[in-house]
Amino acid sequence: MLGFETIGSAIVIAHDGAPVLTTDPWINEDAYFGSWGHDYEIPPEPRESIRRAKFHFFSHGHPDHLNIRSLPELSGGTFLIADHYGGRLKHDLEAQGYAVRVLKDFEWVTLSPRIKVMAIANANQDSCLLIDVGGHLVVNLNDAPDLGWSRAIRKIAKRYAHSYLLMLTGWSGADMANFFREDGTRLYGADQFRHPIAPRYQASALRFGARAVIPFSSFHRYQRTDSIWANELVPALADYHAGASASGTPILPAFVRVDAETGAITPLDPPLAQRPVLAPEAFGDSWSDPMDTHDRNRLDAYFKAKQVLADSFGFVRVRMGGGAHTIDLNRNLKDKGITFEAPRASLMTAIEHEVFDDMLIGNFMKTTLHGVESLYPEFSPVVAKYADNGRAQTRAELKAYFRHYRHRDPLGYWFSWAEKTSENVFRRAVPEDSALFRSAKKFYYASLGVARPRATKT
Repeated sequence: MLGFETIGSAIVIAHDGAPVLTTDPWINEDAYFGSWGHDYEIPPEPRESIRRAKFHFFSHGHPDHLNIRSLPELSGGTFLIADHYGGRLKHDLEAQGYAVRVLKDFEWVTLSPRIKVMAIANANQDSCLLIDVGGHLVVNLNDAPDLGWSRAIRKIAKRYAHSYLLMLTGWSGADMANFFREDGTRLYGADQFRHPIAPRYQASALRFGARAVIPFSSFHRYQRTDSIWANELVPALADYHAGASASGTPILPAFVRVDAETGAITPLDPPLAQRPVLAPEAFGDSWSDPMDTHDRNRLDAYFKAKQVLADSFGFVRVRMGGGAHTIDLNRNLKDKGITFEAPRASLMTAIEHEVFDDMLIGNFMKTTLHGVESLYPEFSPVVAKYADNGRAQTRAELKAYFRHYRHRDPLGYWFSWAEKTSENVFRRAVPEDSALFRSAKKFYYASLGVARPRATKT
């Protein structure tokens, strides 16, 4: 076969006679301290193809993409990663004995006679992968935000008669959503996250110049008793198509096989995974385990090392096992802070291994905001992206970090900054359901110079 298939949560399997490449092959049973499991089974045939592939690309370090327990089954292949600042993924994988190859930005790399790839890393410590499979282009964005690369990708996509956009778009079920008010009531209901998905997919296809969309990087199910509430934020397959414009870019089934020689697109229809609901204790967690003095010292060291947190937060408070510890950051901002409440085992593991994002995305940790509106952009990127993954904690290190990404792609970097700044101002001033907003949106896509893509032949 010459072509590709999509399966699992964020897995692409590219074939050139034999399995050549997989992306983000999470194939074990759980992630995020047991909070996530697969929503759909990975059938035996694609699972065997995953194991046999010569190359495995990991877009970033989240455990539903780079899953430590899945790696031993992939050890016969070479691991591919983008050129991330700080080099953490490369260092960690090589330390475990795996063969790793770093892909430089915007460089095509041939993996087989008819398959080549191009990686692009961004300042969010994420990356996308363009895959040319016999003249069919797969634009695999996984979870990565557009930080200036859409224009470059659109120029590449214009050269292809067949192009497919794969990206995370959903209801925040793959992000931190377990927020509470100071009185202990939940801050957001599920209905506040459930915006139509299909229109966003079709708009993104225009932005990246793709001729079809494949729902992607979204297929997990919460399975801990303290996180199953978040299954309300996990769309059903039909939700990815609801509200799609008939004249817009077609949205294909989530799990498909695309034959690059015949153009045939075949749904795979994997069965739903049978997910028993398990107590936190099944994953080594207990909400009653208390913190000790050593834990307090480690928490102090971890959060105080991220120097710029003190610009926006006066404190971070951690509750576990009935006790609490406050990390003072800035006395002049004493009314602004965050409280995290979580089981000791997972939280202190996340602190020790510098994977705090795993606690946020697991959605069993309870987060209370004090005098601030969000974890973005002052907390989550600073802690999880720049510091944990990018190894940039001090002000000087952060300055060097952003200077590095500006030098990589100056035009894309500044275009992204200007676009996001103007968009935020406009959104605050103009309601989304107004005629002015719709007209501005139409003008925006026209300004990109993108004709509405024609449907891919099926």
